Amino acid sequence: MYSVEPFAIGVCSWSLQVRNIPELKSFLQQLGLDVVQIACGDPHHASWDEGDAMPQAAKAAGFRMVGAMLGFPGEDYTTPQTIRETGGFGPKHLRAERLQRLEWALKRTRELGLTDLMFHAGFIPEPGDPERKDFLNTLAQAADLAARYGVTIAFETGQETASLLRLTLDELRCPNVKVNFDPANMLLYDMGDPIEAVRILGPDIRTVHAKDAFRPKVKGTWGEEVPLGQGAVNIRLWVRTLYDVGYRGPLLIEREVGTQQDRLRDIAHGIQVLRECVAALPR
Repeated sequence: MYSVEPFAIGVCSWSLQVRNIPELKSFLQQLGLDVVQIACGDPHHASWDEGDAMPQAAKAAGFRMVGAMLGFPGEDYTTPQTIRETGGFGPKHLRAERLQRLEWALKRTRELGLTDLMFHAGFIPEPGDPERKDFLNTLAQAADLAARYGVTIAFETGQETASLLRLTLDELRCPNVKVNFDPANMLLYDMGDPIEAVRILGPDIRTVHAKDAFRPKVKGTWGEEVPLGQGAVNIRLWVRTLYDVGYRGPLLIEREVGTQQDRLRDIAHGIQVLRECVAALPR
């Protein structure tokens, strides 16, 4: 991870819907930012015009990268049910293939000069579920693979409750497995209170996505993602709670709805919201 000051404000590259590194650099300059979590470049998830030359171009661009993000081909976010069936290491018949894709992403992460890789693990089976043992074995394989490359992997929150993720991390006991905390996902998936989740997962939060949302109005459907400060997360309390549990990493704005111009506007708004939150932290 590049050196960044505590609570540095940044953005997720895929939120800007960029296609190449010069475009990303231009948008970062427009927003007054130089911190970014960068998509690996999977064809399914924010591919790059530069192809295999992307890492070299990104390192030469002058911005600071704080981890890479992987999306697996075939993941379907149409509904909560489709992502439950297709997400992460959930589909048993795709686990070997996705471990291979993970290895590709681990290599890409190191090529970027980074040691952190984030992705959704998939819907983690509850204790007592006969599928849990095999699922955890797959996560352990992912951790071992990452360790060979000197990479810390971080599971993004939302597809399980914080308590279930806490239990899973404690069972895995892998020092290179951490959390990429997205408070809005806790609401979008209706998986609990994001503030309490920070307290539960605090010691293992590696990075965060700053995003806001409302819970679903109808069970089994998506909640609604909204600009920072306009949803049910309580962003100011969320930032303060991160501070209280000892988090000192960056705040990375993620915006996943709207046109590119809509997203730029909402991200610019989010920067102001986060600056006010950070300014209110104890000195």
